[in-house]
Amino acid sequence: MTNSSMAALQEVQRLDHRIRELEAAFQSFEPRLAEAEAPALELESELGGVQQRLAQMQADLRRLERSGQEKDVRIQKLEERLTRVQNLREEAAVQTELSLIRRARGADDQESLQLMDQIQRAELVVEELERRSAEARAEVEPNQQAVLDERQGIEEELAELRARRDLALEGVGRVERRVYDSFHASGRPVVVARLMDDGACGHCYSMVPLQIQQEIRSGTSLIRCEACGVILSADLEVEEPHPVEPASVASADGEEDSGGATAT
Repeated sequence: MTNSSMAALQEVQRLDHRIRELEAAFQSFEPRLAEAEAPALELESELGGVQQRLAQMQADLRRLERSGQEKDVRIQKLEERLTRVQNLREEAAVQTELSLIRRARGADDQESLQLMDQIQRAELVVEELERRSAEARAEVEPNQQAVLDERQGIEEELAELRARRDLALEGVGRVERRVYDSFHASGRPVVVARLMDDGACGHCYSMVPLQIQQEIRSGTSLIRCEACGVILSADLEVEEPHPVEPASVASADGEEDSGGATAT
C-alpha cells in the first residue's frame, strides 16, 4: 500500500468525520424550526378553533332565520284560514295550531338573539386573536429564517464535502476501500490509525508485535490492528475522535479477517 493511498484514505476518514457531524446537526433543524414556530402555531390553532365555532354559529343563525321565515308564512296562512272557519270546532283547531307555531316562532327569535350575542363576542375574540397571531408570526419569522439559513449553509457544506470525498476515494486502493467501506457501513468512526512511536495502536493503544511493526513501517502492506481491526500507518498523523479500550472493540471486530489479517 502506497503512502498516497494511505493519505487518500486518511482524507476520506477526516471528511467522513465532518460529514457525520453535519448530518447529526442537520437532524436537529426540524425540532428547532418547530420550537421557533410554536408560539405562532399555538395562537393560530386557537384562532382556527374560534373561527370554526363562529362559522357554525353563523350557519345556525341562518338556519333559524329560514325557519322563522317559514313559520311566518305558516302563521299568515293560518290567520287567513281563521277568517274562513265555519264552526267553533274548526276555529279551535286553527287557534291551537296557530298558538303552537307562534310559540315556536318566539323560541326561534330568542335563540337567534342569543346566537347573535355569541357571534358578536366570538367576532371580537377572532379580531383579537388575529392581531396577536400576526404579532407572533412577525416575531417568529426572523428566528425561523435564521434557522433556515443555517440549515442551507450546512446543506451546501455537506454537498461540498461529499464531492471532495468522492474525489479522495479515487486515490484509495481497491483493498483499502473494501476494508474502509466495511468499517464505515458499520458506523465505526475510525478506520485508519497511526502506529505510535512505542509500537502501540494509535486507536486502542494495544501493543503491536515487532514483526508487524516492521511491516507497517515498510509501508508495503495493508496491516490491521489485531485488537481493534483499524488500518495502521507509521507515517501519517490521523485524526482520532477519542481512544477506545481494547476490550471494547476486540469482540466487535473478531468476525472481520480474524482481526489482524494482512492484504497486499
